[in-house]
Amino acid sequence: MNRRLALLVPLLLTFPALAQARAPDPNGVWMRGDGNARVRIASCGSKLCATNLWIGDTSGGEAVGHRLELTLKPKDDATLVGTAYDPQRDLNYSMQMTVGKEQLLTRGCVLGGLLCKSVTWSRSE
Repeated sequence: MNRRLALLVPLLLTFPALAQARAPDPNGVWMRGDGNARVRIASCGSKLCATNLWIGDTSGGEAVGHRLELTLKPKDDATLVGTAYDPQRDLNYSMQMTVGKEQLLTRGCVLGGLLCKSVTWSRSE
């Protein structure tokens, strides 16, 4: 019995590291599904920032350099949840981000979840 425990303890000690290694990684450049925006997601301090690199139609108030500040935590292997702050509009959103190797799905909500929008992104260079 002690032998089994001796074999199990190192495995249990490495489990948190394994779980952390599986956290979704949204870092990179992404093209919005409608083709109107290209953003870079990268660390900015203790948060992630999604910064506009290119905007096709700026009539909606979007501009190059605008960014969302994301405070997200892993929900599971593929999903991050938390909040997004838009400093240009001074708005906070609840945010869910599902990360795939070549695709990203974001869902942002305001007003306690009454107004939500989902957007699909594809990895870009």
